Amino acid sequence: MKIAVFGGTRGVGAQVVEQAVKRGHSCRVLARNPESVPDLPEVVAIKGDVLDPDAVSRVLEGCEAVVISLGPTRKSPPSVCSEGTRLIIEGMQRQGIQRVVAVSSMGVGESAQQVPLFFKIVSAIFLRGVMKDKEAQERILKDSPLDWTIVRPGGLFDGPPTGNYQAGVDVDTIAARISRADVASFVLIQLDDETYLRQAPHVT
Repeated sequence: MKIAVFGGTRGVGAQVVEQAVKRGHSCRVLARNPESVPDLPEVVAIKGDVLDPDAVSRVLEGCEAVVISLGPTRKSPPSVCSEGTRLIIEGMQRQGIQRVVAVSSMGVGESAQQVPLFFKIVSAIFLRGVMKDKEAQERILKDSPLDWTIVRPGGLFDGPPTGNYQAGVDVDTIAARISRADVASFVLIQLDDETYLRQAPHVT
């Protein structure tokens, strides 16, 4: 499978690229700095910004599925996740790409009750803008005609993939820590699995 990856230079997105190649896929990755993308024959880095429709279209060329793992940076506008996702969806529709898996967060939308009180306080004080942008991003995906899945991970940390995590759409599971590598593994599984088609499973 040829996968377009947005947010593929760090965090969960970088793990998606690394693991996708190991599974025999190829990736096209949008990057402001292409040198930050692994120099592999199966990976093509396209220089640009997710808020540039032309750059988004170039990344999508020839792809069969899309992974969105966007997050804010110091220089990005507060709506980078939602606005970037809107442009990606528009580009997908123009090119006839149907499958998209996006990484959001536990605590967004109806999963708000699944996060500990401490996280709720931190979000309200420090992450209000980020969570608002993620909520807007999810609404854009849910309103689209695409085959979307929104993945909501618990607290992220760096570590190897273990396969030791739980996923589902119930509202009783409380968020716990999970490695970015395990989230990436779950994301890649969703690309050709319809279990959570047009749903927003948590993974923790």
